Amino acid sequence: MVGLATVFGAGGGTSSYEEVEHTDLILLWGSNARAAHPIFFHHVLKGIRAGARLIVVDPRRTESAAFADLWLGIDVGTDVALSNTIAREIIHADLHDTTFIARATDGFDAYAASVEPWTLDRGAAVTGVPASVIREVAHAYAKADRAMICWTLGITEHHNAVDNVLALINLGLLTGHVGRYGSGLNPLRGQNNVQGGGDMGAIPNKLTGFQDIERDHEARARFERAWGRPIMPRYGWHLTAMFEAMERGELTAVYCIGENPVSSEADATRARKLLENLDTLIVQDIFMTKTAEIADVVLPAANSAFESEGTVTNSERRVQRVRKALDPPGNARDDIWILAQLARRLGWDWGDVTAYDAWEEVRSLSPMHRGMSWRRLEELGGIQWPCPDEDHPGTQFLHARLWAEDPAERGPRAPFSVVVDEPPVDELTEEYPIRLTTGRRLDSYNTGVQTGAYTSPLRRPEAIELSPHDAAELGVVEGERVLVSSRRGEVVAPVHISAALRPGLAFMTMHFPDEVETNRLTIDATDPKSGTAEFKATAIRIDRLETAPGDGLARAGR
Repeated sequence: MVGLATVFGAGGGTSSYEEVEHTDLILLWGSNARAAHPIFFHHVLKGIRAGARLIVVDPRRTESAAFADLWLGIDVGTDVALSNTIAREIIHADLHDTTFIARATDGFDAYAASVEPWTLDRGAAVTGVPASVIREVAHAYAKADRAMICWTLGITEHHNAVDNVLALINLGLLTGHVGRYGSGLNPLRGQNNVQGGGDMGAIPNKLTGFQDIERDHEARARFERAWGRPIMPRYGWHLTAMFEAMERGELTAVYCIGENPVSSEADATRARKLLENLDTLIVQDIFMTKTAEIADVVLPAANSAFESEGTVTNSERRVQRVRKALDPPGNARDDIWILAQLARRLGWDWGDVTAYDAWEEVRSLSPMHRGMSWRRLEELGGIQWPCPDEDHPGTQFLHARLWAEDPAERGPRAPFSVVVDEPPVDELTEEYPIRLTTGRRLDSYNTGVQTGAYTSPLRRPEAIELSPHDAAELGVVEGERVLVSSRRGEVVAPVHISAALRPGLAFMTMHFPDEVETNRLTIDATDPKSGTAEFKATAIRIDRLETAPGDGLARAGR
């Protein structure tokens, strides 16, 4: 959200799903949407059938790449280098939209100077993508009448995540592929309602509706009047900063709602130790997660998908109603009910708050949600923000203002960003020569809490996936258990040999922490702006295991 908010003022994808079906070129960058966003990928397939060209940028030859006209097997962590190289080629080929740049953007000269050193040959040397392929992508994207860039965690789970996003936004500004139907810049959110959580203010620097808690004095005053309490005009901590505060002893109590950081945080050994050392840990969840197991208090919550009323917001900014179908089991209660009960015990009686009541408060405080009445959400099947009043249909695509003839209507210019190529923090060395990247599979979700209890014909056990070349070099075979080590920890995992991987690249998921705790390996190097850890770039080594005679113990043979 940070990159889009920095350039455009709002952290939402600029386009709708429908537009993917009618665009001319789809650039999936750091996104295996076929496995991680299958509903969205159905729209991609409709676009392909309608004639759109699909280009996939990913270190692995993923399931999504199987449908692509071009696959760019980029080296992990070189996204800025590739974007800068594409940009230089577009500029040198005189394919940039000079009219749009002059009227709607700012900082082009500095940006053009910053990408000038990125020749095709230099870009190829750094990224591992052939110069001819980079050139083909640059020309195809710039020449397309309508083109969309879509990305997800392959871009954002890096120590320079925001710069990665800004590098992609630069390409949209350079070619005018933003603010028009069928052209846009779209993050595919990693979980259901991630967009909605940010919209509601579950980020440390914004109130509901992306209103800045420090800088927007009018908005802050509006919230203070509604809540009857002063709001400190100070940014809070994002998740990574919270763990740093735990380490310093400044954060001693945590209320964890719907999150499983014991399994999901990078460098899991450190994360667990910090959580265990808290004075108070409260967990509110629908399952007894690994985090709940070490909590002082566990509050059983209703499943918001079908045991609660409310709303969710998806990656195209569409707010949709959620309707209760079942009563929660046992002592489980709706999240809103639990929060209201806690408030009452803390001396603030909110009454019997319903999801409708909460939503009406959102509408009263967030201008971009003001026109989304409960009735309209029901009747229209959802509305895309911004929707400022009840006569407004919602906004299918954002930033059309940038194309307005009237400068006053165009509003603030969208700035180019000078971004610098920075390699992953966890360096490859002779001792740790293999790059581990992580991701998801179609049949499972995150740390497996919600999917691990049922079977799937697609599912196989967690494994360390290796290229055929690396498996041969290491002398390992399919199914053989090996020791996987990083600078932070080690795990034992079976080998799966995958033709989707190039030499020097390995792959694991985080779906099965009871089998293989992948996050014991990952590094908690984080982006200072977003707080996202670099899950996508860990340096590892792999050693065969040998059983010592008589003791049955597995030991590493180095």
